[in-house]
Amino acid sequence: QVQLVETGGGLVQSGGSLRLSCLGSGRLFSHYIVGWSRQTPGKERHFVAAISRGGGMTNYTDSVKGRFTISRDNAKNTVYLQMNSLKPEDTAVYYCGAKRAGVDLAPPFDNWGQGTQVTVSS
Repeated sequence: QVQLVETGGGLVQSGGSLRLSCLGSGRLFSHYIVGWSRQTPGKERHFVAAISRGGGMTNYTDSVKGRFTISRDNAKNTVYLQMNSLKPEDTAVYYCGAKRAGVDLAPPFDNWGQGTQVTVSS
């Protein structure tokens, strides 16, 4: 299985931008569908976005459509989440996950990283 590490979180003002990165280990990164989810303390983890193995198809939850963009660079074993027009309600720990089986750009995913904190001030 692949190991994942998320980076890029931080503190930004409402309306600002961040780019998160998900770095995967191994040679088979392109075999995995990769997605992002987020979670706040005491809340369930919610799906944010996912991308197909080759990067040609994406899926987003409604609340981030038009603001977030998921992309990948398989040569770098990396998936990105560009987050623009950030809102306080986007504050959460963001996790990337991966799965080899299936075709759906949606949960569940089999592997998860440690997460990176995103905080958006009002």
